[in-house]
Amino acid sequence: LNGICYVSEETRSRVLEVIAQLNYRFSSLARAMVRQETDTIVFIVLDNVNPFFAELARGIEDYGFAAGYNVILCNSDRNTTKELAYLDMLISKRVDGIIYMTADTQAERLQPLLDHKVPVVTFDRDYPGIDAILLDNFRGGYLATRHLCDLGHRRIACISGPDAGTRSGDRVRGYQQALAEAGVPYDPALVIAGDWTFESGRAAARRFCELAQPPTAIFASNDLMAIGAISFLQAHGRAVPAQVSVVGFDDITLSAFYTPPLTTVATPIIEVGQRLCQMLLDRINGQLPAEPQRFTVHGELRIRGSTAPAA
Repeated sequence: LNGICYVSEETRSRVLEVIAQLNYRFSSLARAMVRQETDTIVFIVLDNVNPFFAELARGIEDYGFAAGYNVILCNSDRNTTKELAYLDMLISKRVDGIIYMTADTQAERLQPLLDHKVPVVTFDRDYPGIDAILLDNFRGGYLATRHLCDLGHRRIACISGPDAGTRSGDRVRGYQQALAEAGVPYDPALVIAGDWTFESGRAAARRFCELAQPPTAIFASNDLMAIGAISFLQAHGRAVPAQVSVVGFDDITLSAFYTPPLTTVATPIIEVGQRLCQMLLDRINGQLPAEPQRFTVHGELRIRGSTAPAA
């Protein structure tokens, strides 16, 4: 069965015939116990309903499958208890490695993986001693806001993510830096936290429209919230971009096909997924230096139809 024994062709044919008759399948579990390898890697994702993570998973799966690995997707729903339950299960299953995108900022969450010597790569989280691919979130927030300032906008709102201490915080700090360089005063009332969803973008846009001086432009920290904001504005008689310009962050596939097409800070999402998987497999196969590896992805501004000069 393993092709390592020398037998006659007649014997080989007889064995294969019986295998076919019995519909035999070798036990991958038994093979894994012998080899101490399962040819399986796992992607723990925050929310696979979000198109960004779906596209990221596609890149990981494509690369892993081509390299001969099974890829399992675990959706944590941003729930720390669920994440820890998955980690315990995956360690017991002896998976070969994990690509981990966690809702938690505490590095201690990953300690069980390190204790059991499970190779792990994180995405957009910088933990000591762990390989990571990071986004340049500060620069992305800066580019988006600078674009709006260059168009003459002075009332520029920001829909942030739910945690100011994570990647969302860096995007907001980039927003603040661009405002400062353009001589635009920072107004805390123009920053509202969303939760990365379409619905939270709509809710934030509603609150902006209720201000005595509504913004003429909005930077949303991801595309789903930007599209949610556009949806609310259009439904309530605010033309985009004639009256309000909107910029997103990510460049999910939907962004180019929405009406109007969304100006956004583009991340090569599928390529990042492939790079995550490559880094993990290189770590599994001992092809990386002992010290943790870091790779930063720099997004670029993609100007489309959702932004225009201030009226």
